[in-house]
Amino acid sequence: MATLNVNPTRMELKRLKGRVTTARRGHKLLKDKRDEMMKRFLEIVRENKRLRIEVEKALTDANRGFGIASAVMSPETLEQALMCPTKSVELDVSYNNIMSVEVPEFSFSESDGKGVYPYGYAFVSGELDDAVDGLSKVLPSLLRLAETEKSAQLLAQEIEKTRRRVNALEYVMIPQLEETIRMITMKLDENERGNLTRLMKVKDMMIKEQLQKKK
Repeated sequence: MATLNVNPTRMELKRLKGRVTTARRGHKLLKDKRDEMMKRFLEIVRENKRLRIEVEKALTDANRGFGIASAVMSPETLEQALMCPTKSVELDVSYNNIMSVEVPEFSFSESDGKGVYPYGYAFVSGELDDAVDGLSKVLPSLLRLAETEKSAQLLAQEIEKTRRRVNALEYVMIPQLEETIRMITMKLDENERGNLTRLMKVKDMMIKEQLQKKK
């Protein structure tokens, strides 16, 4: 592992020890954040799977109803029956914070209309009634499905970013700081031993000089 290009001084050693302590604390916080996001992500994915099955079944039934209605009704009658809807829908978007990730929340409001069906019952088939009613009822689940799809996508991106940061701290930054601290410590110890050796030599020389003077 490569070391940082720093001066091997005690002040630098103290600064690096502070950095490695901060890095370890940040590493733990990021791991906890990643684990909690993974938990929330899996919950959203399970909800998404349930909603997708529900919505696909409802849309398949509605399409089947439209297909049967188009087989027993003329195209002109079918188009005229669906030309003028009785209700309008207004979509509102708000945002919810999940582990520092802003995920969308959809809600809708319907204008007061004259029932679900935008046509009279005289010249249409019952299958068209079922298809229109099915599409009307599936709208809340469809919006919730869109919520979970986007939430899962945003969480997955944030999880990947957090995972890269955790790995950078765990496998690059913290080992590099620790190796640099070890290198500085070794150099300081070596310098201290060298100074001690020189002091001992000076002491021996002084003692020898004093002994010679006594002679």
